[in-house]
Amino acid sequence: MSINPEQLRYSKEHEWLSPAEAGVATVGITSHAADALGDVVYVQLPEAGATVTAGDTCGELESTKSVSDLYSPVSGEVTEVNQDVVEDPSLVNSAPFEGGWLFKVKVSQEEAELLSAAEYDAFIAQ
Repeated sequence: MSINPEQLRYSKEHEWLSPAEAGVATVGITSHAADALGDVVYVQLPEAGATVTAGDTCGELESTKSVSDLYSPVSGEVTEVNQDVVEDPSLVNSAPFEGGWLFKVKVSQEEAELLSAAEYDAFIAQ
Protein backbone atom coordinates (compact mmCIF):
# COMPACT_ATOMS: atom_id res chain seq x y z
CA MET A 1 0.00 0.00 0.00
CA SER A 2 1.17 3.50 -0.84
CA ILE A 3 2.22 5.98 1.81
CA ASN A 4 1.46 8.64 -0.78
CA PRO A 5 -2.10 10.00 -0.56
CA GLU A 6 -4.25 8.71 -3.43
CA GLN A 7 -5.99 12.07 -4.06
CA LEU A 8 -2.71 13.83 -4.88
CA ARG A 9 -0.76 13.83 -8.15
CA TYR A 10 3.02 13.65 -8.30
CA SER A 11 5.88 14.93 -10.43
CA LYS A 12 9.03 13.00 -11.30
CA GLU A 13 10.89 15.75 -9.43
CA HIS A 14 9.08 14.54 -6.24
CA GLU A 15 6.59 17.37 -5.77
CA TRP A 16 2.93 16.70 -5.05
CA LEU A 17 -0.13 18.66 -6.17
CA SER A 18 -3.52 18.66 -4.51
CA PRO A 19 -6.74 18.72 -6.53
CA ALA A 20 -7.57 22.36 -7.29
CA GLU A 21 -10.32 23.94 -5.20
CA ALA A 22 -11.77 27.02 -6.92
CA GLY A 23 -8.80 26.84 -9.29
CA VAL A 24 -6.19 26.87 -6.50
CA ALA A 25 -3.97 23.83 -5.81
CA THR A 26 -1.47 23.16 -3.03
CA VAL A 27 2.15 22.13 -3.73
CA GLY A 28 4.57 20.26 -1.48
CA ILE A 29 7.33 17.67 -1.66
CA THR A 30 6.81 13.96 -1.09
CA SER A 31 7.93 12.05 1.98
CA HIS A 32 10.33 10.17 -0.33
CA ALA A 33 12.02 13.48 -1.25
CA ALA A 34 11.99 14.71 2.36
CA ASP A 35 13.65 11.46 3.51
CA ALA A 36 16.27 11.68 0.74
CA LEU A 37 17.07 15.29 1.63
CA GLY A 38 17.51 14.65 5.32
CA ASP A 39 16.74 17.32 7.89
CA VAL A 40 15.45 20.40 6.03
CA VAL A 41 16.88 23.54 7.64
CA TYR A 42 15.91 26.28 5.16
CA VAL A 43 13.29 26.81 2.46
CA GLN A 44 13.23 29.46 -0.25
CA LEU A 45 9.76 29.67 -1.77
CA PRO A 46 8.24 31.81 -4.52
CA GLU A 47 6.51 34.94 -3.25
CA ALA A 48 2.74 35.38 -3.34
CA GLY A 49 1.89 37.02 -6.65
CA ALA A 50 4.82 35.42 -8.47
CA THR A 51 4.20 33.42 -11.63
CA VAL A 52 5.50 29.85 -11.74
CA THR A 53 5.91 27.66 -14.80
CA ALA A 54 5.41 23.90 -14.87
CA GLY A 55 8.74 22.10 -14.78
CA ASP A 56 10.76 25.21 -13.90
CA THR A 57 12.56 25.83 -10.63
CA CYS A 58 10.71 28.10 -8.24
CA GLY A 59 12.65 27.75 -5.00
CA GLU A 60 15.13 25.72 -2.99
CA LEU A 61 15.17 23.37 -0.05
CA GLU A 62 18.36 23.24 2.00
CA SER A 63 19.10 20.32 4.28
CA THR A 64 22.00 19.21 6.41
CA LYS A 65 23.05 17.07 3.40
CA SER A 66 22.49 19.27 0.34
CA VAL A 67 20.58 21.99 -1.47
CA SER A 68 17.82 20.86 -3.82
CA ASP A 69 15.81 22.82 -6.36
CA LEU A 70 12.05 23.03 -5.98
CA TYR A 71 10.11 22.63 -9.23
CA SER A 72 6.57 23.78 -9.89
CA PRO A 73 4.32 20.93 -11.07
CA VAL A 74 1.92 23.39 -12.77
CA SER A 75 1.91 26.88 -14.25
CA GLY A 76 0.06 29.70 -12.53
CA GLU A 77 0.18 32.46 -9.95
CA VAL A 78 1.30 31.82 -6.38
CA THR A 79 -1.55 32.83 -4.07
CA GLU A 80 -0.10 31.85 -0.70
CA VAL A 81 3.17 30.68 0.85
CA ASN A 82 3.22 28.49 3.96
CA GLN A 83 4.85 30.81 6.51
CA ASP A 84 4.89 27.98 9.08
CA VAL A 85 7.38 26.10 6.86
CA VAL A 86 9.48 29.24 6.34
CA GLU A 87 9.70 29.66 10.13
CA ASP A 88 10.06 25.91 10.87
CA PRO A 89 11.48 24.05 7.84
CA SER A 90 11.45 20.74 9.78
CA LEU A 91 7.70 20.56 9.01
CA VAL A 92 8.73 19.42 5.51
CA ASN A 93 10.20 16.29 7.13
CA SER A 94 7.66 15.70 9.89
CA ALA A 95 4.45 16.38 7.92
CA PRO A 96 5.18 16.60 4.17
CA PHE A 97 1.52 16.03 3.21
CA GLU A 98 -0.10 18.12 5.95
CA GLY A 99 1.55 21.08 7.71
CA GLY A 100 4.67 20.86 5.54
CA TRP A 101 2.98 22.03 2.31
CA LEU A 102 4.94 24.75 0.54
CA PHE A 103 2.72 27.06 -1.51
CA LYS A 104 -0.66 27.43 -3.20
CA VAL A 105 -1.02 28.29 -6.86
CA LYS A 106 -3.93 29.50 -9.01
CA VAL A 107 -3.49 27.01 -11.82
CA SER A 108 -3.39 28.42 -15.34
CA GLN A 109 -2.06 25.28 -17.00
CA GLU A 110 -1.94 21.67 -15.85
CA GLU A 111 1.23 19.68 -16.36
CA ALA A 112 0.48 16.56 -18.40
CA GLU A 113 3.33 14.56 -16.83
CA LEU A 114 1.85 14.28 -13.33
CA LEU A 115 1.57 10.76 -11.92
CA SER A 116 -1.06 9.02 -9.82
CA ALA A 117 0.01 7.69 -6.40
CA ALA A 118 0.41 4.18 -7.87
CA GLU A 119 2.45 5.49 -10.80
CA TYR A 120 4.65 7.51 -8.44
CA ASP A 121 5.18 4.46 -6.20
CA ALA A 122 6.32 2.48 -9.25
CA PHE A 123 8.58 5.37 -10.32
CA ILE A 124 10.40 5.62 -6.96
CA ALA A 125 10.69 1.83 -6.73
CA GLN A 126 12.85 1.77 -9.90
